[in-house]
Amino acid sequence: MGILTRFKDIMSANINALLDKAEDPEKMIDQCLRDLNSDLGKVKAETASVMAEEARTKRELDECTAEINKQADYARKAVAAGNDDDAKQFLAKKASLTSKQADLQQMYDAAKNNSTRMKQMYEKLNKDIATLEEKRSTIKSKVKMAKAQEKINDMTSSANSASGSMDAFKRYEEKANRMLDEANAKAELNAATESSSIADLEAKYDETPEANSQIDDELAALKAELGQQ
Repeated sequence: MGILTRFKDIMSANINALLDKAEDPEKMIDQCLRDLNSDLGKVKAETASVMAEEARTKRELDECTAEINKQADYARKAVAAGNDDDAKQFLAKKASLTSKQADLQQMYDAAKNNSTRMKQMYEKLNKDIATLEEKRSTIKSKVKMAKAQEKINDMTSSANSASGSMDAFKRYEEKANRMLDEANAKAELNAATESSSIADLEAKYDETPEANSQIDDELAALKAELGQQ
């Protein structure tokens, strides 16, 4: 029964463990489903063959058992009729069939055991496929959400980068404003200095004749007082 050896891993397969190891769960689950469906067809065919073997050996065993019972019945009838020689022949046939029955029983037990194991394997494989079918849509949805989240993360990173650029431009603007304010202040100081000089110069020439006459009179008075006239 090479099929039992070949597919023994199906009986112990752990779908969750396989998915955990997968680098790309979406591709892995599709490939796993293809493999399992392919195996399912092979297991199904072999299971049918083993079940047919079980049925055949059961039929032969039942036929042998029925024949043993028939020979025993004939032996009883021969004894009742007083034909011991006939009874011995029936009993000899019964003994030969009983030996054959033991062999047929072993063959049937082995066929039944194989059939049970194959049916368990077939049911396990069907269950695993159904589980994967359910998981496939869930996994694909999660993969889609993960990819969408990655895009959002990239956009957030770009937005953060743009925000950093805006902060830099703001600093540049503040520096430009500070430079402009300093230049304006210097210009204002320069204008104030120039205005003061002009004002002093203008005041020199703005002295009225009355002011000059008063000074001359005071000077003459001082000279008269000192006897310098």
